[in-house]
Amino acid sequence: MYRIPTMVACVLALAAGSLGPACAHAATARGVVYEDLNENGVRDAEEPGVPDYRVSNGRDITLTDEEGRYELGVDDDTIIFVIKSRTWRSPLDERNIPRFYYIHRPDGAPDLEFGGVEPTGPLPESIDFPVYKQREPDELNIVLFGDTQTRNQEEIDYLAHDIVEDLVGVDAAFGVTLGDIMFDDLSLFDSLNSTVGLVGIPWHNVVGNHDLNFDAENDRDSNTTFESVYGPPYYSFDYGPIHFVVLDDVVWRGRVKEPDAYRGGNYIGGLGADQLDFIRNDLELLDRRKRIVFFMHIPLTAEWIEEDREEFYGILENYPHTASVSAHYHYHEHVLLTEEDGWGGEKPHHHIINVTTSGSWWSGAPDEAGIPHTTMRDGAPNGYSIMAFEGIAYLTDFRPARRSEYDQMRIWTPEPILASELDSTEVLVNVYNGSERSRLTCRVKGVTDWTPMEKVLRPDPHYVEMKALEETETPPPGRRLPDPIDSPHIWRAPLPSELEPGHYLLEVQDIDMYGVRRFGRRAIRVE
Repeated sequence: MYRIPTMVACVLALAAGSLGPACAHAATARGVVYEDLNENGVRDAEEPGVPDYRVSNGRDITLTDEEGRYELGVDDDTIIFVIKSRTWRSPLDERNIPRFYYIHRPDGAPDLEFGGVEPTGPLPESIDFPVYKQREPDELNIVLFGDTQTRNQEEIDYLAHDIVEDLVGVDAAFGVTLGDIMFDDLSLFDSLNSTVGLVGIPWHNVVGNHDLNFDAENDRDSNTTFESVYGPPYYSFDYGPIHFVVLDDVVWRGRVKEPDAYRGGNYIGGLGADQLDFIRNDLELLDRRKRIVFFMHIPLTAEWIEEDREEFYGILENYPHTASVSAHYHYHEHVLLTEEDGWGGEKPHHHIINVTTSGSWWSGAPDEAGIPHTTMRDGAPNGYSIMAFEGIAYLTDFRPARRSEYDQMRIWTPEPILASELDSTEVLVNVYNGSERSRLTCRVKGVTDWTPMEKVLRPDPHYVEMKALEETETPPPGRRLPDPIDSPHIWRAPLPSELEPGHYLLEVQDIDMYGVRRFGRRAIRVE
C-alpha cells in the first residue's frame, strides 16, 4: 500500500550496486504533528501529538504514530507537508494562505529574475507541524477562480472591485485560484494575495503557465518563486466529506533562447513521475466511496504528455466519484470524458473548464467604474464559480462579476424582427453554465407552447457584434477582445412564422445537468 521510503530505497539500491543520483544526498526528516492548543506556532510541553496524520515528501506518504511522530526520506530539494485531515486545519498567514509545509533546499534555488526559495541550511532536528481542531459539516461551498491573470497593479485593482468586494462574507469553506494567478510579472504576488485575502476565507493556489520562472533551465526550478510564496505546487487535503487534490500540470521545457520568441510559451500539460506516484499513494489511503476533486490549470482536453494523461486516467478509473476543475482557456465548459477521450471509467468523468475572473484578459471597453467588461470568448461574462457539496453530491453555480446570480443566460434575436423574414429568423441562447445535459425550451408567451431548443456550436452573436465594433472607424476604448470561438453552450430554435407585427415576450427555460431550473426573458418587436 505504501511506497518504500526514500532512505530505505537508497539503502536497498546501494546494496544492489545501483545507487542513483537521487539517493546521493538522501537524508531522513523527522518531526511531530501536534495540536497547538495556545496557537503560538511552537510545540509546548503539554501539547499532544496527533496520531494517524498524513505527512508527505511529495511522493511518499506516511502516517504519524500514536505520539504524532513521523519520518520521511528527503533529498536536497524536498518540500515536506501535512495532508489536512477532516476537522483539523493548518495555520493561515495574514492573507489567509495555508501554511502546512516545510521547504528543505539547503543551497536554495538558482538566481532567477523573480527570486525564489532562499537557502534553508541543514535539515532541522525536528520539523513540527501545528494543527487546530475545527468543525466541518457534510455540506460546504467553495469558491473557484479561473485565471486572475493580472499583468499590473491596475488590473489587481480591477479584480478587487469587479470580484473581491462582492465576495467578502461569502459562505464558503475556502477558495481556489486555478492557475495563472499572475500574467508573467511574479513580483506582484504579494499585492494580489493581499487583495484576494480580503475575501476572508482560506485560499489555495494552483500554479499556471504564467506563474513560472521563464528563465529557469528546467521544470523543477520553474516553480521556485511560486513555492517561495505558496509552498508545494501539488498536495492534497480533506474538508468535510470531500478529498481535494491540488495538481501542478504545467511542464516547463526550458527557457526559450530565440530572440523573437515569447519566452513563456515553452510548456506542455503533464504531471511527471513523482507527482503521479504521490497521487497513487494519496488515493490508496482513501475509502473508494469518497468524493475526490482535482484542481489543475491546464484542462485534461488540452495538449498533454500522453503517457502522463493515460497513467492519470488509469489511477482515477479505480475511484467511482471523481471530478476535476481547470481553467486556462478563458471560457467556461462542462466536459464529460468518455471512452472516446481515452477515459475508461464506468461513468463519464466530469471535467469543468472554469470561468475566468479576468475574462478575456481584462479586455474590452471600460464601464462606468472604469473596469473592462472583459467578456469571454464564448460570450459569457467574466466571473467565478461556486461549487456546492452535500455529502458526495455536488453542483456548480456560475456567478457573473457584479451581476445578479440569476443572470445566467443571454437571449439574442434581431432588433427589430422583420415579419417578412420570420421564416428564416431564429433565437439563440447562451447559457453560461450549460452542458450537453442541459435541456432548453422556449416559447412566445401567449402565442406558442414550450418548444425544445437545439444545442449548436457557433460563436455568441452578441460577442461577434462587439468584436465587429473594433473594426469600425470609431472603435470602442480598451484593449481589443480576442477572436470569438464556437461557444460550447449555445442553443437555437426558429421563431414562429405566424407572428404578427407587435410586441411579445420571449421566454426561455433551462433545466441544467444538476436538475436546477432557470428562466430568461427577452422583449421582442416584430415589424
